[in-house]
Amino acid sequence: MSADPPSPPLRALPGLLRKLAVDRLGMMRDAAALADAVRVAMGPRKMYIFNRPDYAKHVLADNAANYRKGIGLVESRKMLGDGLLTSEDQLWRDQRRTVQPAFRPGRIAAQAAAVAEEAVGLLGALGHRAEQGPVDVLQEVTGFTLGVLGRTVLDTGLGGHGSIAHAFEAVQDQAMFDMVTQNMVPTWVPLATQRRFRRARRELIRSVDELVADRSARMADGGDADDAFSRMILAAREEPDPAAARKRLQDELVTLLLAGHETTASTLGWTLLLLARHPHVRDLVREEARGVLSGGRAPEAEDLHKLMYTTQVVQEAMRLYPPVWILPRVARQADQVGPFTVAAGADVLVCPYTLHRHPELWERPESFEPGRFDPARVADRPRYAYIPFGAGPRFCVGSNLGMMEAVFVTALLTRDLDLQVLPGHEGVAEPMMSLRMRGGLPMTVRRAR
Repeated sequence: MSADPPSPPLRALPGLLRKLAVDRLGMMRDAAALADAVRVAMGPRKMYIFNRPDYAKHVLADNAANYRKGIGLVESRKMLGDGLLTSEDQLWRDQRRTVQPAFRPGRIAAQAAAVAEEAVGLLGALGHRAEQGPVDVLQEVTGFTLGVLGRTVLDTGLGGHGSIAHAFEAVQDQAMFDMVTQNMVPTWVPLATQRRFRRARRELIRSVDELVADRSARMADGGDADDAFSRMILAAREEPDPAAARKRLQDELVTLLLAGHETTASTLGWTLLLLARHPHVRDLVREEARGVLSGGRAPEAEDLHKLMYTTQVVQEAMRLYPPVWILPRVARQADQVGPFTVAAGADVLVCPYTLHRHPELWERPESFEPGRFDPARVADRPRYAYIPFGAGPRFCVGSNLGMMEAVFVTALLTRDLDLQVLPGHEGVAEPMMSLRMRGGLPMTVRRAR
């Protein structure tokens, strides 16, 4: 027998609806505290929030074809167009098929040297700043992830496009503004956020057009065409309309630039912050890194499997602060999730942030305990209790590359440096609308003993 999920008590409903506009992270926390399945009615519109591994598995994997992207899609499309994160149906399948080969595990392993070189460069840059005052570590790791993206995925240097990260900041601020205002404010209204968005969007389009022109010229000269970028260019050439081909490339490249650097940079920021807050964990990472990467050498592909505790630290950071913290969907047709009915056209939300902190799945869920990812402890945990990269057909295509970046950097920086949060910033707060770090991560840098 099926039934509707329980609705929040009337006294809780106004608070949930208010947070839908201004504090979605708080809304998901409140819903998770009520039940594992919650139904919220907003006039004729229905919203279902599911917080159990088997419910997540059904929506994201088993019956994924019944669900398209949901809340936030309009704002994301304004920012990204129809790229891999926002496209649907056949367009999405074509885009995924185009870039998937560039992210095969074997190909990513072959890129380990480039990732290591960029990580050594980051280590050198931060080491040069040792004892010289605070450093915005988030800005530094963002530069690192952009460098890795350019070398491994795009086969294109991004050194002359340093404004990309700042442009994405302005574009994402606009997306947050649109969510809060429910898209009631047109983009042309001359507010400061809107003006920054328009300038940033123009800057991004200019940058991607330059990148496409450069990569196309090198391909014409006989350059390698096996990376994701060249595959995207070749696929776009099949479009009969040149304007549509240019728009497709712009959308796909803007999406790849954002998804390929921002989530990993955020994961590294949270990881380094957690290590600074937990010196005993930092010491264990340092001991492992000095054993595996002895003599001050750079990591190699085979070291990824030896840095087991460091990997657990990154996994635990992503449990607490998942790079994909909410997975919104819309039901195409009526469905049944566990014992509950879902109406056609309803919004369906699965939240890795709350799933990763479910008290029935995780002991002391709010605490930072990397040992919970010891293989012996993972074996009995439901597969969909931990989904930092999403799940099902839309599982993050770049997850292997992101993990390699995060583990290599965490090991190298912890081996050689002491990073401490600047006094007064120890309690960096979780943002209200997402898990993006805001305002940078100021830290002092010292040589480790």
